[in-house]
Amino acid sequence: MTETVKVAKGLEGVVAEATRLSDVQGDIGRLLYRGYDINDLAANSTFEETVYLLWYGNLPTQTQLDAFRAELAAQRALSADVIAEMKMYPRDATPMDVLRTVVSSLGARDTTKGDAATLAPQQALPLTAQMATIAAAWNAIRNQREPVAPRADLNHAANFLYMLTGHEPDPRAARIIDTALVLHADHSLNASTFVARSIASTLSDLYSAIVGALAALKGPLHGGANEAVMRTLLKIGSVEGVEPYVNDAFAHKGKVMGFGHRVYRANDPRAEYLRKIAQDAAHVSGNDLWFTMQEKMRAAVQARKNLPVNVDFYSASVYYSLAIPIDMFTPVFAVSRIAGWTAHVLEQYADNRIVRPDALYVGARDLSYVPIQER
Repeated sequence: MTETVKVAKGLEGVVAEATRLSDVQGDIGRLLYRGYDINDLAANSTFEETVYLLWYGNLPTQTQLDAFRAELAAQRALSADVIAEMKMYPRDATPMDVLRTVVSSLGARDTTKGDAATLAPQQALPLTAQMATIAAAWNAIRNQREPVAPRADLNHAANFLYMLTGHEPDPRAARIIDTALVLHADHSLNASTFVARSIASTLSDLYSAIVGALAALKGPLHGGANEAVMRTLLKIGSVEGVEPYVNDAFAHKGKVMGFGHRVYRANDPRAEYLRKIAQDAAHVSGNDLWFTMQEKMRAAVQARKNLPVNVDFYSASVYYSLAIPIDMFTPVFAVSRIAGWTAHVLEQYADNRIVRPDALYVGARDLSYVPIQER
């Protein structure tokens, strides 16, 4: 008698790794980084401080933070040959494709010899620093402009906005982006992080693991969801159009992007905090249409279905209100999540076992080979 095997589709409910990095408490809508509540970190921390926490396991002292900020800032610039290579890419290449390609190129240029686990800590710093530079540089290049060189006197978020726009950002806008980077920095074993850890488990290098993570993040069911939220809002175009859109989507068994989550049964705590900064971003931009539409959509969806709002929902209007191009939303996610990806890869190397799940074979059996002339 054949034993019945239950397949956990999408590995749902399967505990594949132990981690000290983040704790997603889906039933109550809580997220912790290294034991610290995400709301506390979002209100008080910065991206640099959050990266330090994820990598080293503790909040830095002021001296440690100042030194870490300086190290990160010193690694932001891309070499002239990388910029020259980027100028050869098709102008209609998506920003996520460019991020993936440039990280792979950086890996090819890093000829430091040694095993992956030993090299990874020293590679994590420039990769984290340069993710923002790559994204901003590509936005300039595809628009026929010279990339803006990074500034060491600005923090990571402010410098990213500076490189993206060419103008020193409004301090309120910089703080909004800084908070968004903190909120997106890690989220346990999500799809892109699982890919990164799986690659690292083969003892491949850090660059390869991050290339894989970027490829996974690009998908519309992962990092690309915030772009879909904004495109939906633009398509609807008015507060009055929200409810008919929601009614029609549910009538045709469609999906309203920004709602529902694989882990959270309560509202995503990152979304709840992003709601506050979405309202702030609306005030900074002087246009509250998108935020007002989102509030209407949230009420309309949750009046019909018990779907929690997720992190992609409010991040869409935050970025759009700050004049970030829609196809740059997912790269902004990557600018943040590189912190978590690198932390997880380092954790994987520290206690490694190659990732190799089983599969249930459900195909044909006991077929006989038929010579080609008889087929």
